[in-house]
Amino acid sequence: MRIAVIDGMGGGLAAQVVNQLAGRLPQHAELIGLGTNALATAAMLKAGVKRGATGENAVCVSAATADFIIGPIGIIIPNAMMGEITPRIAEAVGSSNAKKILLPVSQNHFEIVGVEPRSLAALVKEAVTRILTLVEAEGQ
Repeated sequence: MRIAVIDGMGGGLAAQVVNQLAGRLPQHAELIGLGTNALATAAMLKAGVKRGATGENAVCVSAATADFIIGPIGIIIPNAMMGEITPRIAEAVGSSNAKKILLPVSQNHFEIVGVEPRSLAALVKEAVTRILTLVEAEGQ
């Protein structure tokens, strides 16, 4: 089972997710970090992913083979995250057969209505709980 965590900019969101997932996944689960830039990938590696890759092609290729994808909602919106999410990345993530766990983090150029504002820590905790539940169900 392959779990891909995708982030850009400084990788802070993904690093928090990885910190909370590391050591809590079953042995057969592979946690990989996919950054749109080297800083994001480095943050995920430091947080505990075993493998990481950087850039558009790495994200696109790895998204196709992932069972689960975790990241901010911007990873499915072209030109989000200050332009780091290319149309090709957004399409690859959106088209992947992986189950996506997306955190509703608003940005300057879009707003998510109907979602109550919550702290990033609360969103990360909920995402981690959800992925652990899904991984456990997948293993049974």
